[in-house]
Amino acid sequence: MTELLHKEFSRKSFLKGSGALIVGFSLAGAGLAARASAAAPTSAGYLPPVNEVDSWLTIGADNIVTIKTSQIEVGQGITTGLLMLAAEELDVSMSQMRHSPWDSWVLVNSGGTGGSTGIQSSAGPRLRAAAATARQALLGLASTSLGVPVSSLSVTNGVVSGGGRSVTYGELVGGKLLNAKVVATTLNPGVAPSKPISQYRLVTTSVPRVDVPDKVSGKYTYVHNVKVPGMVHGRVVRPRGQGAFGTGTKIVSIDERSIKNIPGVRIVRKGDFLGVVAEREYDAIQAAGQLKVTWQENATLPSAGNLWKQMREQDAAGLVRTNVPLNVGNVEAGLRSSAKTLSVTYHYQNGGRALIGPCCAVADVRSDSAVIFTNVQGIHTTTTAIASMLGFKPAQVRTIWYEGASSFGSAQFLAAAQAAALMSQAVSKPVRVQFMRWDEHGWDNFQAAQMTDMRGGIDANGKIVAYDYTVFAQPYSTDGFSNSPTLVEEQLRGSAAPVTGLAKADDPSAGEAYAVPNKRWTGKTMPVLNGYFRTGSLRSGGESQLAAFAAEQFVDELAYLAQMDPIDFRRRNITDERWLTTMNAVAQAAKWQPRVAASQLSNATVVTGRGYGAGRHGTAGYSAAIADVEVNRKTGKITVRHLYNSADHGLVVNPEGVENQMVGASIMGVSRALHEEVLFNKKRVTGLDWVTYPILRFQDAPKLTNVVLQRPDKLPLGAGEGPIAPVPAAIANAFFDATGVRIRHAPMTPARVRSVLKDAGKLA
Repeated sequence: MTELLHKEFSRKSFLKGSGALIVGFSLAGAGLAARASAAAPTSAGYLPPVNEVDSWLTIGADNIVTIKTSQIEVGQGITTGLLMLAAEELDVSMSQMRHSPWDSWVLVNSGGTGGSTGIQSSAGPRLRAAAATARQALLGLASTSLGVPVSSLSVTNGVVSGGGRSVTYGELVGGKLLNAKVVATTLNPGVAPSKPISQYRLVTTSVPRVDVPDKVSGKYTYVHNVKVPGMVHGRVVRPRGQGAFGTGTKIVSIDERSIKNIPGVRIVRKGDFLGVVAEREYDAIQAAGQLKVTWQENATLPSAGNLWKQMREQDAAGLVRTNVPLNVGNVEAGLRSSAKTLSVTYHYQNGGRALIGPCCAVADVRSDSAVIFTNVQGIHTTTTAIASMLGFKPAQVRTIWYEGASSFGSAQFLAAAQAAALMSQAVSKPVRVQFMRWDEHGWDNFQAAQMTDMRGGIDANGKIVAYDYTVFAQPYSTDGFSNSPTLVEEQLRGSAAPVTGLAKADDPSAGEAYAVPNKRWTGKTMPVLNGYFRTGSLRSGGESQLAAFAAEQFVDELAYLAQMDPIDFRRRNITDERWLTTMNAVAQAAKWQPRVAASQLSNATVVTGRGYGAGRHGTAGYSAAIADVEVNRKTGKITVRHLYNSADHGLVVNPEGVENQMVGASIMGVSRALHEEVLFNKKRVTGLDWVTYPILRFQDAPKLTNVVLQRPDKLPLGAGEGPIAPVPAAIANAFFDATGVRIRHAPMTPARVRSVLKDAGKLA
C-alpha cells in the first residue's frame, strides 16, 4: 500500500506564519559541565552491554520512560523518531518519553550518526527489540501483581489493566532494573514479539520534533554555550587554507616575540600541532592571528583549472587504481548494435560542509581522566580517539555531547575536540576551542571532485541497449572515525596515513534504476597523496549527488536522442517498482506534461524550463525531483522557482520528520548545485569566507512541494541524504529544457552558464 502525503512551503509563507524569531541562549549547560568536570571517571566498566534491556531504557516511578541511544540530534529529528518507535512498542504516549543526556558513561553504543542509518539499521531495530522485550517483562510483572493472565491484560499510556484493576509501569519497576536479556539482536517492524504493524497508533503519524520548542525559546544549550569553571580559551594556528593532502602543516619556525604585546598568552605546540591559549577569548583570537609562523610551502595542487587534466594525465601514467564493481553483458557489443549512441563527460568540483556555526569543543583533562564536551557524530568513537591521543584508557574519558550548528558528514568536530584536549593537557586547565571561519572553510574535509565519462546507446524503440559509467575520483582520505587520521592526528604524527579506499563506482544513483542488458560501472581511484585535498563524507555529496548529476543528465540526453519525453523514456527503461512509483508520484505532484525537452525554446532574456532527476543514497530511500527554473541568459543566473521531491523510505515512522529532511536536503541540494565550489591555487585553498564560498540566500530559496510515500509493507529506509541526490541533475535537465544547451559542469555558476551559452551562441 502506498499513501501520498503532500505539503507545500515557501519562504514567504513560512516567515509570515512564524510571527517573530527569538534568538537567545541558555546557560543550562554550565551546571552540567561543572558537575561532569568534578566527577573524575573511575568506573571500571565502560560501555553498557547491548544485550540488556536496561542498557537501552529505564522506567521511572513517575511512569516516564528514558531511552539511552548514542544517535545524536543534529536537526534531522532522529530523537523524535526513536522516541516514537519505543513508545509504540511500550504503549506509552510521547509525553511520557525522554532521551537521556548524550553522555558516554550512560549511553549504550548504538553506533554513530551518519549514512541515514539511525532508524533503518543502527539504533532503530535494536531499540525496537529492547522495547518489545521490556513490554513482555512488564506484562509478566503486571500479571503477577494483578493476578491476571498476560493474555487478559491491556496497556494504555503505560497503565496495565486487567481483572478490574490496574498498575503503572512505574509502580511495577519504579526505577529498578528489569534485568531482562533482549529477545533478539534486532527486530524489524511487525516481527514478534514487537507489535503488529496493523496495531500501530503512534508510528506512521506525524509528530512535531521534540527538540524544537527549546530551540525556539532559547532554552536549548548548544556546545558553543557550554562553560566550565576555570575555563580558558584556545585557538588553533594553521596556514590560511590547506594544501594538498599529505603535505600537512609543517612548521619551519615560530617567532614567539610577535605576540609579546598580548599578556598571558601561552603557545602550545606538539609536533606540528600549534595553538594558543589565553584567559580571554579575544586575546586568543588576536594571538592566533598575530603569531608569526613560517610554514613549509608545497605547490603540489593542480590549480582549479587543471584539475581534470591532472586526472587524465595520472590515469594515462598508470597511477590510478581501477575497479569494476558491475559488468553485465557486453557493453562494447551493445554500443555497436545501438541505433544511436552518445559519449559525454561531466564534472563536479570540490565542495565543503560550510558550517554556519564553527566547530567548538571544551575539554577538561586531568592527570588520569578527561571530560570532553563536543558535537561529534560518534560519541563512543570519539571517546576512543581522545583516549588514544592522550594515552588514557577509554574508561578514563567521558564524552558529553551538545548540538552544534549543523553536521553533514565528516566535519572537523573530532579535530576541535582533539585540539581542546591537547591544549587542556598542556596548560592543566579546561580549554574551550572554537574554530574561525578560515579554519572551517579552509581546512574542511571536502567532498571529492568527480569527473564522469559516460557512454551509451539506444535502439529504435527507445530502449537503452548499452550503458557505460566511469567515475574518476578520490576516496575519503579521512572521516575521523577510521584508521585514517584527522588533521590533528596528522600534525602529531608528522605524516598522513595511506589511503586504501576506492572511488565509489557502485553508487545506486549511477544508474541502478535502469534495466540495461549491457551495463558497466568502473571506478578510477586517484592517487590521494598527490595533488588532492583532504576529503570525507558529506550529505550524499561524494557519492549519490555527484553520481546522479552525471547519470540522470545522461539518461535525459538519451531521451532527447530518442526524441522522447524524459519521464516516458524512463518508464520504458525502468522495471523496478519502487523507482517507478517514486517517479510517478513526483510527476503527478508537479502535473508533468509529456513533451520532448527543449521543444519550447524562446529568445527572451529570461527563459523557463523544467527537468527531472532521481537518486538514492546507499541503502537509504528512493528519491525523485522535478525542478522548475528560470535562466537569465544575460547574467547567467539560474533561479529554481519550484522544487518537487518525492521519497519512498519504506515504513515511515514520522512523516513530518521525513518531510523535514526533504526540505533541508532540497535547499542544500540547490545551494550545492548552483553556488558551492572550493577555490584554490597551486599552494592552498583560497575560498575562506562567504564571499569566496557562497551558499544559497534566503531570497533565492525555491517553493517546495514534498511527497512522502508511506510504505508499511516495506522496511524503513534512511531519509537524511537521499532527497538531495536528484536535485542537481533535475536543475541541469531543466536548464537544457529552458535553453537547449547542456551544462555538464557543476556548480552551475553564472560564469559557467554564460560560458556554455556563449559557446552555443545562446547568450542574450
